[in-house]
Amino acid sequence: MSNKQNRKPKSAIYEWIESILIALVLAVVIRSYFIQPFKIPSGSMRMTLIEGDHLFVDKVTYGPQLLPPMFWDIGFQEGAAPLASIRWPSFLIPMTQKRLPGFRKPQRGDIIVFVYPVDPTKDFIKRLIAVGGETVEIRDGSIYINDQLITDPRIKRTYYYNRGDYGAEGQKVHVPPGYVFVMGDNSGSSYDSRYWGFVPESNILGKADLIFWPLDRIRILQ
Repeated sequence: MSNKQNRKPKSAIYEWIESILIALVLAVVIRSYFIQPFKIPSGSMRMTLIEGDHLFVDKVTYGPQLLPPMFWDIGFQEGAAPLASIRWPSFLIPMTQKRLPGFRKPQRGDIIVFVYPVDPTKDFIKRLIAVGGETVEIRDGSIYINDQLITDPRIKRTYYYNRGDYGAEGQKVHVPPGYVFVMGDNSGSSYDSRYWGFVPESNILGKADLIFWPLDRIRILQ
C-alpha cells in the first residue's frame, strides 16, 4: 500500500487549530512590519485626531524595526506591580534599534507613533516638529527652526504654548542627532517633548496615515 493510502486524514480540530495559528502568524507579521492599528486615547492631537479615532500606522515608509519592541505586562493594575512582564532577552534588544530599509526618513509635519521614551510600555502619537541637528524655539505661538519661521500649514495652524523644561519662552533647544522633537496639535493639553525631551529615532513605530473608524471620520491624515 502506498504512503498516500497510509496517511490518515487531518481531523477537523487539527485543521481548525492549524488555520488559527497561520492566521495569528500572518497577523503578527503584518502588524509588526507593514501596518498597525492604533486607537487615539486622549485629546492631545485635537482637532486633527480626537478621542476614539482608529487609524492605521504605516511602518513601510520609514522602514519597520528589525525586531518590534515587546513590552507586555500581565495583571497590571494602577499603582501596583504587574504579575508578570514579558520582554525580549537582553541580547535581542539591539535588534529593536535597527530598521529595515524604508522609502524615506521621518520629516517635519509627519504624525508619528512612537514608544514613549520615559515608559516603554506606552505608545504615543504626536506631530514631528524638529529632527536631529536642528534648533527649535517656540516664539509667540509659532515654531522657529534654526531661527527661521516655519510656515508649513500643518504646523502653522496651531498655536504652541511655552511650557515645560524644553519649551520655555526664549529657550532655543538643540535636538541631538538621532532624535526628534514632537508636540501635540492641541498644544495647551499635550504632554510632549516640551516636558520630557526627545524621541530616539529607533523608538518611532511608523507614520499615521489614515483614520478608518468611525465611518464619519474616515480621512487621510495631513
